[in-house]
Amino acid sequence: MITGVNHITLSVRDLEQSLAFYVDVLGCAKVAETLKGYYLRAGDLWLVLEVDEHVRSGPLPEYTHVAFSVRQEDYEDMASRIRAAGAEIFKENKSEGQSLYFLDPTGHRLEIHVGDLTSRLAAMAAHPATAPKSDKL
Repeated sequence: MITGVNHITLSVRDLEQSLAFYVDVLGCAKVAETLKGYYLRAGDLWLVLEVDEHVRSGPLPEYTHVAFSVRQEDYEDMASRIRAAGAEIFKENKSEGQSLYFLDPTGHRLEIHVGDLTSRLAAMAAHPATAPKSDKL
């Protein structure tokens, strides 16, 4: 049985540019350097940035993304830093809680979000048209 997310590895085009974005803009902590990248900590999450010669040339057309939790009191500051860094915003938020959807320097789709599964399900229950098809999650 899966007990949680162990880590996320993101292939990047420009290692130093990506490191600066994740550390200086998003506030991740650099933990270790490897021959091909960096290990970072994002809250309790272990995040790896690894240079890859086969990395994408831009964002994929699909909606797949990684969402990072942000406290309500930190949201506006984080959103301002992301915008000031020139990150491309790829979607307007239409869900419960404050969210900003943006691209990292390699084109990975990311989100900062205020809320959790409980708040999302409560919002869906309050608006039955968006409620889950089954209450058996």
